[in-house]
Amino acid sequence: MTRKALIVVENLPVPPDFRVWNEARSLQKAGYEAIVLCPRRRDCPKKYEYLENVHIYRHPIVQEGDSPLGHLWEYGCALFWEFVYCWMIYFRHRFQVIQGCNPPDNIFLVAIPFKLLGVKYIFDHHDVCPELYLSKYNRKDSFYKVQLWLEHMTFRCCDVAIVTNNTYRKIAVGRGGMNEDNVFVVRNGPNPTVLKAIPPIPARKFGKQFLVGYVGNMSAQEGLDILLDAALEIKRIGRNDVHFTCIGGGPGLAGLRQLCKEKNLEDTVNFTGRIPFSDLLEILSTADVCVNPDRPCEMNSMSTMIKIMEYMALGKPIVQFEGVEGRFSAQGSSLYSRSDGDIVLDFAEKILWLLDRPQERMRMGELGRRRVEEELAWEHSVPHLLGAYERAFSKVRGKRALQTDIAQS
Repeated sequence: MTRKALIVVENLPVPPDFRVWNEARSLQKAGYEAIVLCPRRRDCPKKYEYLENVHIYRHPIVQEGDSPLGHLWEYGCALFWEFVYCWMIYFRHRFQVIQGCNPPDNIFLVAIPFKLLGVKYIFDHHDVCPELYLSKYNRKDSFYKVQLWLEHMTFRCCDVAIVTNNTYRKIAVGRGGMNEDNVFVVRNGPNPTVLKAIPPIPARKFGKQFLVGYVGNMSAQEGLDILLDAALEIKRIGRNDVHFTCIGGGPGLAGLRQLCKEKNLEDTVNFTGRIPFSDLLEILSTADVCVNPDRPCEMNSMSTMIKIMEYMALGKPIVQFEGVEGRFSAQGSSLYSRSDGDIVLDFAEKILWLLDRPQERMRMGELGRRRVEEELAWEHSVPHLLGAYERAFSKVRGKRALQTDIAQS
């Protein structure tokens, strides 16, 4: 019997969600029937697609929330559609495993009825939601307590957890009470054959000598306001030879564009919004330095950011704030800005230090690219992903064997 797995992701569509897309394709190549349920978006408008032998179903979605009540409405609507689509998909495909990808930590509610039918639940831990809430709103109110409860129930409900790094593994075992044998580290590694640098495009520098690149979501914890202040500092000291291009969308994009205008930075910074992969590749390949201005906080320190390893795969030197998992990923391919004192000035100084040292940029970029190829590329995570699924399916088989024994007795 063909093994069948449904992956449910709420916050990004597929294929743009590279982690989920890599997981689905890896499962398909290993002989699974891989099915993905994700939101519908302007750049992924089809309700159903069959791409590279992967079934992709897309449900309707409301506008992304940017407040506790906004997130509650967004997640509530998504939960409704996930429940409806999962049953439709089950009757079509008869999957044996559901993999739920957070945020949010509520997909276990969709999985519970299927668990009664013998379907196993794998939790794919992308973000620590309680710390994510704190990073956005800086308060431990009733919404924060709900995040803790949802996380607790998610770990109670899941049969296997896959996590992006060892810090998250400790959370799964400690705070989540998971058995160590049921937790697998599956890192956010890029595919170097896909994410491969191309020759620089001078026009992407807007007539400047240097380009600083950023890619990622646009919301509070990403620290784009810090990057704008760093750009303002660089412009203030008379460095008019540096341009900043920020790639990505999100609830904070409109406000950041307005802030850029208010700071008179429109000749120094541009926000592209969501763009095709080919444009993203041109911009980042042209960039002299890539940055991760994620605001210094517990959540960002313990999380593995996909953008860091994308920069490394393209051979780009990085500037980011000091953090446990950021340093583990980038090591010597990054400069680490301090997280106290005048963080804007220190971040700006480190950008300029790299821009003025082309040999150092080349050395750091080559170090990062080698680290991706030798240790962090997606191919190195595939055995751990398949191990997690083998563990889940062993539980499916175990239950069926027990039912057979009971019937025979």
